[in-house]
Amino acid sequence: MAIVKNIKKQAKDNSFFRKVLETGKFTQVVIMSIPPGGEIGEEIHDDTDQVLCLAEGEGQVILEGEISEYAEHDLVLVPAGTKHNFVNNGKEDLKIITMYSPPHHPPGTVHKTKAEADKAEY
Repeated sequence: MAIVKNIKKQAKDNSFFRKVLETGKFTQVVIMSIPPGGEIGEEIHDDTDQVLCLAEGEGQVILEGEISEYAEHDLVLVPAGTKHNFVNNGKEDLKIITMYSPPHHPPGTVHKTKAEADKAEY
């Protein structure tokens, strides 16, 4: 069993592109920080659902080519097989809390930058 204390504060304090907080058998909890002008990068998870909650910032969500605004307290469900990207078009970092089901990254993964994450893609 895992308890993540004050996840919103952890997300807001995080400066790493991706940081895995907890990994269970069926779900993984991750926090992300996307700088202004940055993005997660277009991707598809064929066998993983992803839920992304915005703790701070503003940007855009692109799902299968459709663009929607993404604001603080918004939640997006990205079903497996959906092409998606999250873009920061605001003035402060996007602070995202995300859950993958099943887990997508090795437990304990930390990618300090998007370039580091891109290099480590599995």
